Amino acid sequence: EDLVKFSQIFTGEVEGILSSKSIEAMEQEEYKRGMWPEDSDSSISYGLGWDSVNLFPFSEYGIKAVTKGGDTISYHSSLIVLPEYNLAAAVTSSGGTSAKDQFIASELLLSVLEEKGIITERKPEKSFGVPVKADIPKEISTYAGMYGANNSVKKIEMNNAGQMTLSTLAAPSDSAQKYTYTADGTFVNDKGTEKLKFVTEQNGSTYLWSRSYISLPGLGQLAFSEYTAEKLEANELSQDIMASWEKREGKRYYVVNQKYTSTVYLNSSPIIPIHSNKETPGYMSNNKIIGANEAVTELQIPGMAGRDTKEIYFSKKNGVEYITAVGSVYASEELVQPLYSGKQSATTIQPDGYAKWFSVPATVKGKVMTVKMPSNGAFAVYDQTGICINHTVVSGKNEVVLPENGRIVFAGEVGSTFEISLK
Repeated sequence: EDLVKFSQIFTGEVEGILSSKSIEAMEQEEYKRGMWPEDSDSSISYGLGWDSVNLFPFSEYGIKAVTKGGDTISYHSSLIVLPEYNLAAAVTSSGGTSAKDQFIASELLLSVLEEKGIITERKPEKSFGVPVKADIPKEISTYAGMYGANNSVKKIEMNNAGQMTLSTLAAPSDSAQKYTYTADGTFVNDKGTEKLKFVTEQNGSTYLWSRSYISLPGLGQLAFSEYTAEKLEANELSQDIMASWEKREGKRYYVVNQKYTSTVYLNSSPIIPIHSNKETPGYMSNNKIIGANEAVTELQIPGMAGRDTKEIYFSKKNGVEYITAVGSVYASEELVQPLYSGKQSATTIQPDGYAKWFSVPATVKGKVMTVKMPSNGAFAVYDQTGICINHTVVSGKNEVVLPENGRIVFAGEVGSTFEISLK
């Protein structure tokens, strides 16, 4: 309700918050001012604040629609406003994605437009059609290689049969997607729902341009057009720098600076492994290694695939190595101590505010751990695969059976003490 009330600012029904000049400026096609793919049906075409100022499928009917969506780990939303018709739809959810919310919001608005006679009939869903295979020219085959994407690396391979395979290095091999080369210089998947093309932009970088249509039964269709990846350049390192990174291979690091109520402890990645890939030497995922203790993102991808970039820094203190990235601090395994196997123990959050991590030794696996909690603290327990089996903020339970080779984290305000009992 609050979101659709907010939308009245942009339909002119509420005055005094934003001037008409500001509202008009927000709806301008800002995406055209910089590097961007050719105009196509899409849900991403930035204005000022808006994700799109030419939203599909409303653009098919000559109707201006602006939208803003958003996602957190657990919550999602989509707001679509039709300024010329004083119409808006907002959908929020505690599951799914903002894209699914956008499907629902679009369908609600299209139904109202039909009821009002503004739309007489729905347009058929779009497709690129079943691809007709053509031979891949030699100049196109040179685009094969490694591409940096949104916190991932894509591998592109081509064969003499006119086929291209796109896979994610960190994902299982069965995630590979296949495309067929066609006479117009693009690659199309078998269902005809996605078309790929390689584009070398004015900055000299090569991008993978994806256009796609996604359909949900009864909820219509969304469209996307964006650069999804950028070709990685070779990055040769000195032997000293390579040796520093090789020492970290396979090690695990534990988050220490998240607030005790953080969803990171439950839904995200409080424990991260360090893995390099032989196919992308000089890189850690899509981050370019530039020193023994530093890796940065040099990708310049306009749109969603270029967001959430990070720089990674390593440092050492008292024999423990720390990673700092996007505001989080992770500590190496040396920080993790075996939980005391006696009946009673305690741990206190030190002046640095960092969480305290413990491993579950064989002597206490299967025992029941009961914790007398401080007023501003929490603990979480993980099995040996890293899955959270109890987070007190969510469960409210201060008792848990300790899993084999598990991990325990205690987090709270400085000075918070956790009194631990085992039986």
